[in-house]
Amino acid sequence: MHDSAWSKDLIVEVDGHGVVSHTGSAVLRLVADNTGLTAGLSTALARRGFTPVHDRGRVLTDLAVCVADGGRVLSDLATLRDQPELYGPVASDPTAWRTLDAIGEPQRRHIAAARARVRRRVWGLIVARLGRIPPSRVADVDLGKTVVIRMDATIQIAHSDKEGAAGTFKGTYGHHPLAAWCDNTGEALALQLRPGNAGSNTAADHLAVLTEAISQVPDPQRRDLLITVDGAGATLELIRHLTALNAVHGRRVHYSVGFDLDHRARAAIALVHEQDWQHVWNREGHPRDLDGEHGAGVVELTGLLRTSAGGDELENWPADMRILCRRERPSAAAQLSLFEQADGWRYQLLATNTPGRQLDFLEARHRAHARVEDRVRTGKATGLDHLPSTSMGINAAWCVTAMIATDLLRWFALLCLPPAFRDTEPKTLRYRLLHTAARIVRGQRKRKIKIPETWPWAHDLAAAFALSFALTPT
Repeated sequence: MHDSAWSKDLIVEVDGHGVVSHTGSAVLRLVADNTGLTAGLSTALARRGFTPVHDRGRVLTDLAVCVADGGRVLSDLATLRDQPELYGPVASDPTAWRTLDAIGEPQRRHIAAARARVRRRVWGLIVARLGRIPPSRVADVDLGKTVVIRMDATIQIAHSDKEGAAGTFKGTYGHHPLAAWCDNTGEALALQLRPGNAGSNTAADHLAVLTEAISQVPDPQRRDLLITVDGAGATLELIRHLTALNAVHGRRVHYSVGFDLDHRARAAIALVHEQDWQHVWNREGHPRDLDGEHGAGVVELTGLLRTSAGGDELENWPADMRILCRRERPSAAAQLSLFEQADGWRYQLLATNTPGRQLDFLEARHRAHARVEDRVRTGKATGLDHLPSTSMGINAAWCVTAMIATDLLRWFALLCLPPAFRDTEPKTLRYRLLHTAARIVRGQRKRKIKIPETWPWAHDLAAAFALSFALTPT
């Protein structure tokens, strides 16, 4: 029996006034304004001798707020535009479209420079509030002041013909962007929109994205970096570039990059004695069994590869590069090579230049690269899963907007919310805070937002507004 008594006395009328929805998204707009982001974008997009009705920095900020709020298409900007009591005048869809169309390669460089300047100030605010930049963690180990940049490519499915859309290596159709994310803060540092048939291990693309990502990290945090890439990034050019970064005085750049299980590695693995395998860590930092159904182990292959019968197999690679090998019992769905099928183990190799640390720590540090999948997933939930145009240029500008939206959500969590919200998913932030409805009342020449006191997260949202107002505009 269904109890429907709750709805018997309901009447619906379109007659409300003084009520706004998506109230929490106004905090994102305040964060953008009061950290200097809006002003920085305005300068980056300014054209000499041209003064638009709607400042393009404001338009891009509003579009980023809309995307952070869950918008997927330009018409979703009406969520802000149709609430002038809260947001004031907001640009029309055609104006927003023209703003994206005006963002070419030079403008993207200017925007990247503006984002880097604002990020320097935001990180200072984060340190002032939290005491330090949030550390990256490996199992149960705190990596301290090290800033971790994780690089990964993903697939953006295209359901219609778009410029640059092509068949991907996964048999789908779309684009294949490459991005870099900050593991400490969850921010989107750099992204390159690439055609769907772009290679996974294209060194030039990795170097371009990595260079922009490092430029986004403020000093002095830029002086202690860890770069992680999956197996697709293990190219000689990338490893040499990462090695050369250590030549900069006062900078330490470590890397942990997936390496190819080729004939050289298979020959070296065959020479490893069973007693040479060491424990790996689980998520809590405890050693796992070496054998058994869930057994796993790690061993260093550098010496065997440097002194193989065929000569130094790593002769062309940097002298300080180390090769580690992890083995584990494969799952039922694992795709194994003939070598692994015959051996009964699944092998994964990594290259690193970190000296002296225990193998279990280095292996666990590389395994944490899997967290980049969470960053990609939340990025796709914040505009990167859908490209709105057939034009590659406009879609590249949309990706810039989505990166700004991702940063706004992370700055919102780190600067304005209590610890319980620090790692909250975008969808949860929207449901609990950003989409909150409230009343706006006027009095004493001011507007006052009145959040329903029965809303479970009303005090959290009110505190977020107070903290965002306290961010002094630059």
